[in-house]
Amino acid sequence: MTNKMTGKIIEVNGRDYKWPATPVVVICCDGSEVDYTDQAMANGLMPNLAKIVAKGESTMAKSVVPSFTNPNNLSIVTGRPPEVHGICGNYLIDPDTGKEVMMNDPKFLRAPTIFAKFQTAGAKIAVITAKDKLRLLLGNGLVFDGTAVSFSAEKSDQCTLAGHGIENVNEMVGMDVPEVYSAELSEFVFAAGVKLLASMKPDFLYLSTTDYVQHKFAPGTDGANAFYAMMDKYLGELDAAGARIIITADHGMRDKHLPDGSPDVLYLQDVMDDMLGKNAATVILPITDPYVVHHGALGSFATVYLPDGSDAEAIAKKIRELDGVDLCMTNEEGCAYFELPRDRTGDLIVVSGGPNKTKVLGTSADKHDLSGLKVPLRSHGGVSEQGVPFITNHKLENLPENLRNFDALFVGCNCFV
Repeated sequence: MTNKMTGKIIEVNGRDYKWPATPVVVICCDGSEVDYTDQAMANGLMPNLAKIVAKGESTMAKSVVPSFTNPNNLSIVTGRPPEVHGICGNYLIDPDTGKEVMMNDPKFLRAPTIFAKFQTAGAKIAVITAKDKLRLLLGNGLVFDGTAVSFSAEKSDQCTLAGHGIENVNEMVGMDVPEVYSAELSEFVFAAGVKLLASMKPDFLYLSTTDYVQHKFAPGTDGANAFYAMMDKYLGELDAAGARIIITADHGMRDKHLPDGSPDVLYLQDVMDDMLGKNAATVILPITDPYVVHHGALGSFATVYLPDGSDAEAIAKKIRELDGVDLCMTNEEGCAYFELPRDRTGDLIVVSGGPNKTKVLGTSADKHDLSGLKVPLRSHGGVSEQGVPFITNHKLENLPENLRNFDALFVGCNCFV
C-alpha cells in the first residue's frame, strides 16, 4: 500500500528526504565489521541475509572517526557528521564547565534528528537501542503522543507512555530484561523491532545493538557465528514484512593485543607527563563510557588538551614519532579532516594503530582497570575501524559519492529502486 504522504520532501540538516512509500528500517549493528557477516554467510549461517544481498546491494561505507558508538549513531540519525550535530565522542571536557563528563545528555546535540523532523510532519517513529546511554540522544525531539516510541533493552522494564511512548515492553517482546553484557541485549532489540513493525507500523524503525559480542569474539568464531545466526532470523522477519532495510554499523572491530594476549597499549598521559610535566596536559579518551568491562576504556583515538602557550605543532611532531601512532594533528587540522566540532575537541587529535593495527591508547597505566578483560582485547576508535558494511534489501540508484554510514536514512528515503 502506498503511503498517502509519498512524494513529500522533508529537509533535515541541509539534506532533502523523500517520504518513504514503505517503512524504512535502519539497523546499526554495533562493531560489525564486514568479515562477521561475510564469514557467517559463507558458513551457511545467514541464509536470510544471503537472500537480501542477492536481491539488494552489499557494499562498504566509512564511519565517522572517532569510530565510536555515540558519534556514529548520532551521525546516522541526523544524516550529518559531528561538526554539525556536535556529538564527537562518548566522553569529553565540557567547554562550558571545564569538567570531564559523559556526552549522553541531549543538551550536547546541536542538530535535530531526521526522526524528530519527520514526526513533526506526521510520521510514526520507533527507536530501540540496546544500552540506555543512547536513548535520550536518539529520541531527542520526539513527542510521545502515540506516534513515537523510544526505549532501550537495558531498561525495558522501566518504560512508560509519558517517557518512552510505550509500556509493558517485556510482555510485548516475551523476554525478561537481558544482562547488559550479553548477546541477548541485542537480540531484545531485534525481537522488539519485529513486534513493533507489525503492530505499530512505523514509517521509520531504528535498531541499534551493542558490540559486546564483537569485542569478545572474532569473525568466524563460535560466539560470533551464534550471534549472526540469531540476527539472521530477525532479518528474515523484517524483510518478509516488506520494509526497506539498510544494515550498517557504527564502527568495525580489530584485535588490539600482543602475541601473548596482553593489550597493546600506548599510555599517552604518561607520555605527556614525561614530555611536559605531571598533569600539565590532559588526555581524554572519547571511548570512555559506563560499560568498560569489555574494552577497559582502551581505544584508538584520543584528544590532548595542552597547557596555554604550548607549541601544538612541535608537540604533535614528537607524538607522531611514537611507535603505533598513525596520526597526530592539531585541533584545526584534525577537526577539518575528521569533520569534528573544534570547541569540543582537544588541542591535539591522536589516532593509533601501527603496522598491525593493534595499538590502542590509554591515559596512565595505573588509571585503567583491566580486570574485566577475560579475553584478549578487541577494540576500535581509529581509521582502521572506519570501514563498515552497507547492505540493503533492494537495488539502489543515485547513491551519494564516498558513501558513509550516516547516508543510511538518505538512501532509505531516496535511493531505493
